[in-house]
Amino acid sequence: MQWRALVLGLVLLRLGLHGVLWLVFGLGPSMGFYQRFPLSFGFQRLTGPDSPAAPASGPAGRPGAAAGPAWLQPPVPGAAGGRRAPRRARPGVCGPAHWGYALGGRGCGPDEYEKRYSGAFPPQLRAQMRDLARGMFVFGYDNYMAHAFPQDELNPIHCRGRGPDRGDPSNLNINDVLGNYSLTLVDALDTLAIMGNSSEFQKAVKLVINTVSFDKDSTVQVFEATIRVLGSLLSAHRIITDSKQPFGDMTIKDYDNELLHMAHDLAVRLLPAFENTKTGIPYPRVNLKTGVPPDSNNETCTAGAGSLLVEFGILSRLLGDSTFEWVARRAVKALWNLRSNDTGLLGNVVNIQTGHWVGKQSGLGAGLDSFYEYLLKSYILFGEKEDLEMFNAAYQSIQNYLRRGREACNEGEGDPPLYVNVNMFSGQLMNTWIDSLQAFFPGLQVLIGDVEDAICLHAFYYAIWKRYGALPERYNWQLQAPDVLFYPLRPELVESTYLLYQATKNPFYLHVGMDILQSLEKYTKVKCGYATLHHVIDKSKEDRMESFFLSETCKYLYLLFDEENPVHKSGTRYMFTTEGHIVSVDKHLRESPWKEFFSEEAGQDQEGKSVHRPKAHELKVINSSSNCNRVPDERRYSLPLKSIYMRQIDQMVGLI
Repeated sequence: MQWRALVLGLVLLRLGLHGVLWLVFGLGPSMGFYQRFPLSFGFQRLTGPDSPAAPASGPAGRPGAAAGPAWLQPPVPGAAGGRRAPRRARPGVCGPAHWGYALGGRGCGPDEYEKRYSGAFPPQLRAQMRDLARGMFVFGYDNYMAHAFPQDELNPIHCRGRGPDRGDPSNLNINDVLGNYSLTLVDALDTLAIMGNSSEFQKAVKLVINTVSFDKDSTVQVFEATIRVLGSLLSAHRIITDSKQPFGDMTIKDYDNELLHMAHDLAVRLLPAFENTKTGIPYPRVNLKTGVPPDSNNETCTAGAGSLLVEFGILSRLLGDSTFEWVARRAVKALWNLRSNDTGLLGNVVNIQTGHWVGKQSGLGAGLDSFYEYLLKSYILFGEKEDLEMFNAAYQSIQNYLRRGREACNEGEGDPPLYVNVNMFSGQLMNTWIDSLQAFFPGLQVLIGDVEDAICLHAFYYAIWKRYGALPERYNWQLQAPDVLFYPLRPELVESTYLLYQATKNPFYLHVGMDILQSLEKYTKVKCGYATLHHVIDKSKEDRMESFFLSETCKYLYLLFDEENPVHKSGTRYMFTTEGHIVSVDKHLRESPWKEFFSEEAGQDQEGKSVHRPKAHELKVINSSSNCNRVPDERRYSLPLKSIYMRQIDQMVGLI
């Protein structure tokens, strides 16, 4: 009987311990781990067994902060967005008290995320997806050539071409982009080369040389003409004249630099935009034949005026003429000198005559996106130190004032990291929406080595894609619903997916790419191409296929699955412009006789005061300690973002 009493005692003791754990950690079956907060964002802040008591800590673990998602809370001043050193996970912790169990998983075993995304991506499936991406490009390109050329765009539903809206000059959605210069053909040139289609590339180049002219009575946006047309001409010219010919024989018989001459001609026609402005910031639009229109708007967005340096700089260095780089660099410096003295942030709309900020919103999306992108990419291409100095300062301000949420992407508790829109002068939240253009930012973070933060932000946009099968142009994270419902086949999420795969080689991003491909095929393919989604919920369509679908969306999808592409295997370092045009990074673009001339004013601020000029060893990209380091091999075939955090993000956008 004694042994029975002993066994009974041990059982009772064990039950008592379980009861204590149930009371302490709240792991009983009646506890709901996804209850909604009063603000009803549709997700719960992440907490765990080693976190402090909920009332004592606000979002992202900030003591004393108000309840509710950290995205609504102002950042802690001087704390780089409230980020601290990430808490490291405790190895070997499993069982009922494990994070995954507490948040709906079952201990340390595989869950639905691991089952769907982990493990290898079969070579046969990769080849199938590569061929699907190529077929997508070919279908759109062939239909453009058959039904729309020489007009600018294809209307894929009615199989017709589209040019400028001559009947309504105020239709800027069309007229800013379409200049009556066979835009889609020009924009697609380097995609043909990257896909190894030498015969069609050569044919397309000859068509452009023989049929395209910029002597047109067309008023176009300087930014769009620069990134879509000028950038493509320069990229194709460099491909043709590359002595290594990594993509196959892309040479043109008797080629006499015609594309470079065309690029020069176009740039000269854009130069009047930089004249007669008191700040040096260019007018937003120019008529290719007559110059700046008499009734031209004096207001321009920061991205439009400050994202010309890559293309203009390449042109200057290929021609040996500093004019184009000088005007573009002057515009960048003028905008930079108008930043807030308190936050270091820029607004999104400025008056080019007065320097007054008309739009005071600071964010990472429309109006500002490519300004930040080109500060870094200009440094990568040209090696000008001031470009890196500006980028580092801008990135620090972004982290200080725009980043909300928990301190680390893949560790700790709190809301997922997110970059919000704030007032450039105060850093206060201005609204609760973000736009689809912001999805480029994880790719930019990859270039600077901030891979972990890129993983988290990318997962947020992918979750929105999973919900709608597309990215709505504007999404309200507080309402968990789109504010602007259309999707014009934009490439930004694909671009970040591609760059994150290159940085991590994690098959997760191949699964993401496959999801995007299948969604595009299912929801946007029509009779003669791929159509803009008018409404991401009901999937109604608009009869328009913008040129960036072929120049970027298809290109990045193809490269994601084509591991053996010369872009990855040739030994040449490549960079993509903001329109996805490929440019080889080499010493020839870092040589210019006017470097000192460009640096004359770099040591002064807007008031002419001397400012600190970092020494060479100080010129490092932020987070450079992790720069170029891939995610560790042991995580190569696990989820790049822990499944508990993926589940949290999915709930945040209303998927679960």
